[in-house]
Amino acid sequence: MRRIIVAAAATTLIGSAVAACGTTTSSSTASGGSSPAAGAAASCTHASIQNQLYTKGVLTVATDNPVYTPWFEKNKPSNGLGYESAVAYAIAHQLGFSPSQVTWVSEPFSSSYAPGPKKFDFDINEISYTPQRAQAVTFSKSYYDVQQAIVALKGSPIVTHHTSADLKKYLYGDQVGTTGLTYITNNIQPTQQPKVFDTLSEVSAALEAHRIDALITDTPTAQYMASAQLKHAVLVAQFPTVGEHYGLLFHLGNPLVTCVNKAIDALKANGTLQQLQQKYLQIYLTFPTIQP
Repeated sequence: MRRIIVAAAATTLIGSAVAACGTTTSSSTASGGSSPAAGAAASCTHASIQNQLYTKGVLTVATDNPVYTPWFEKNKPSNGLGYESAVAYAIAHQLGFSPSQVTWVSEPFSSSYAPGPKKFDFDINEISYTPQRAQAVTFSKSYYDVQQAIVALKGSPIVTHHTSADLKKYLYGDQVGTTGLTYITNNIQPTQQPKVFDTLSEVSAALEAHRIDALITDTPTAQYMASAQLKHAVLVAQFPTVGEHYGLLFHLGNPLVTCVNKAIDALKANGTLQQLQQKYLQIYLTFPTIQP
């Protein structure tokens, strides 16, 4: 899914985690990523991609406003802190851009995957690939594989009673258009219709006010919410992977995705993505897994 409330203290900039600029020979699209018909052998030098950019000489990266830990820190995408900010700068480095050549713009989550032209090169905002979204926009390969998790208030029944049959009894809430909401309806299949809100902030407020029993979101976000953002909340458990992953979002058919996929391949091969996940996400990822 995505989103949380309130940022945490800063850590260090991506620094040595960003490996030296390089290329790979692989440009095939991973499962769930879509790629335009641009030639796989196309050059991905800094000079060769200029005509594919929203603004020549600048990599324009979009995300929501506000943004939250652990994906960003201090609500400042340009500081290089947080997993998604660090990934964006690592990809920029692979494409030959210096940090000063990266420009950040705001794009609301709910409009990012709407069809039509985009005022950015790519959007990085915990946007999960879905076949439906991929009909309107183009996604890169995965930069993070996602599992969904339950957040509830301490002492509520779901904390100790969460068998598959139990889970169907509770009233859930989630943000409109998110994969967390889809997981509730398609996988948990509760007997009560989940409540739908415009933002995750509203979902969180509903949980704190006991208007819903639980919410579903990705595991790192869920743990940050439970440990640092919501009073008296707990991450109950996470669900098995269903192949969900986050991809960078481009306007439909944008040829730049070919070179960005090569950059992601390189960051996987040289260990940068793994290092950044350990740095920013590892403390959020060790939790029991239950069946929906």
